[in-house]
Formats: sequence, C-alpha cells, structure tokens
Amino acid sequence: MFFKASETPLMSEKLYPYVLKKLHQHGRISSMIKRIKHSLEHLIDKSSRNKTSMSEENLLNDFAFDQYQNSKWNETQMGNPDEVSQNIYKGIQLRIGKKESFNPYLKYMAAASILFLVGLGFFFKPGFSVEKHLTFKTLDTPKSIQLNDGSKIYLAANSIFQYPEKFQGNERKVSLLKGNAFFEVAKDKKHPFIITSGEIKTRVVGTSFHIQLSKSKCEVIVVTGKVNVTSKGQSVDLVPNEEALFESQKLTKQLADKSYLVNWYNTDVSLNQTTLKQVITILQYKYGVSFQYNNEKVLATPLTVFIKKDASLEHVLEQINYITNLKFKVYDEIVKVD
Repeated sequence: MFFKASETPLMSEKLYPYVLKKLHQHGRISSMIKRIKHSLEHLIDKSSRNKTSMSEENLLNDFAFDQYQNSKWNETQMGNPDEVSQNIYKGIQLRIGKKESFNPYLKYMAAASILFLVGLGFFFKPGFSVEKHLTFKTLDTPKSIQLNDGSKIYLAANSIFQYPEKFQGNERKVSLLKGNAFFEVAKDKKHPFIITSGEIKTRVVGTSFHIQLSKSKCEVIVVTGKVNVTSKGQSVDLVPNEEALFESQKLTKQLADKSYLVNWYNTDVSLNQTTLKQVITILQYKYGVSFQYNNEKVLATPLTVFIKKDASLEHVLEQINYITNLKFKVYDEIVKVD
C-alpha cells in the first residue's frame, strides 16, 4: 500500500502489484521508491515525536504489518523472520534508548523493508543473508573481545559495544553505544573499519586508538597509525598523540592528554609519584565513571598507586582511601569524594 503523509492511501492493495510492474517497465521505479521512502520517513519521524494522528498511526502500523505478513521470506537464506525482525527491533531500541515510547509495529517495518528490496531484486541472489549483530556489555570490570577479522576491542567497565557476527560487504561497521574502549584494528585497506559513537564516525584501515563516549562529548585519541573522524559535515585527520573532541556540535583537533595514553586495558598500571587528578582521569576511563568533589584542592594530593588489570573499582578506591585518608564512595556510575 502506498500512502502520502496525509491519511489517504494512494492506491488499493489490488492495484499495487500491477502498478509496480508497469512502473518498472517504464523506468519509473526509482522515483517511486524515493516517494515511498519519503512518505515512510515523514510518518516515522512524526510518530517518534508523538505528532501523528490516530489515523496516521494506524496507517503506519497497518502498512508495516501487512508488508511483513504478505511478503515472501526465504527462511533458508535469510533466517527466521520473527527472529530477524526482533533483532532489528532490539537494535533500534538500544540506539534510541526509549523502549517505552517506541512503536512495536516498527519491528515489522524494519523486516518488511528488507523484504520489499528483495522483491525488487536488490538482494535476489544466492548467499544473501541478514547481518546478525551481537551486543557486548561490561559491568564493573573491563573486558576484551576479538572480532572475526582479527581486530581486538578492550571495553572499559560500564560500556556497550555492538558488532556483526561476521563482517560483510566493503566496510567493517561497528558501534560503541556507551562508555569507553580501546581499539586494535586488524589492517585491511580494502575494507575500512568504521566505528559509530554518538554523533561521530571514526574511519581507519588498521591502527590503534581510544574512544571515550559520554552524554556531553566524544573523544578519539590515536596511539598508532592514522585516523579520520567525521561528524555533521566536519572532518579531522589524526596521527599518534592527537585527539579529536566532539562537544557542543563542534569537532576540533588537539594534542592528547598523556593520561589517556596509559595502557589501562591489558596490563597492570603503576602510577608513581603522581597526583590524584591523574589517577582519577585513568579511573574515569577504565571504569566508565565520573567523579564529584567539593574541594578541587584534593586533586593535587600526591600518591603512588598500583592498579591490577582485572581489579574492581571498589578495590582501587579502598587503596586510595588508605593512602590519602579521603573517603571515596561509589553511587552507581558516580564516585563522590569527601
């Protein structure tokens, strides 16, 4: 069923296959696809902002469910349709972080869009498969994972990373959805490695770098190789010891803080004759927490700290409390200093 942003369908379901065939014969299928895409995007956008009328919402729901139910699905090549639609739906939920307001019928819209393209011959070939995405999540300690291309990702505590079970196509695409990570990307010039983190994209072919993602900003710090970072029409190229900072919708390049270059991810860390400020910087990165303190003078407190690779945040804070006579207390993902 085709429709405008208004509440009236453009044609009945009976006419749909005939008109589609004629449009294809006359070379007008491309413009019609754009028209459908525009209409869907318009209604979905209105729905996400709770601006749709009841009729428009019903139209969107009916269209998605009808396309999903009536399209032919090759289960051998494409997998179980219910599982695929559910995986797509969960991925969208995870990205927008609004499970309670997200329209459940849009899981059928996602799967139906695949079926629609298959019906037009875009994916009509043996070996076509829906890319299965996996989610890697850490709790109170950092962990690492190796992808099927050989790349290794060290995920800080309280972080979420999403990746395909197997890379397909010309690009290797992954997403850092929350927290911090260190990437050791396997070199492959023919298949660039692209990480989406918040509103920025980081593109490499084989290098190592940090990404730190928070609600207010995103930082990319390069250790080896070259990295390209883009966002909203802005672009910067980075080399080792340089950092890209995206904050307040602006992307800038600067020298990296040496504290971020510490190998926190796969070895024990010894911090000799340092300051509490530098220790806090590393703990924020390694454990994905933020610190709150009433007196900034405490940041100049000198200390020597040993942090084991697999140590919990609570264990490290106990050590600091003993050395400094301060009181660090953890409240979810916030550490308060008394």
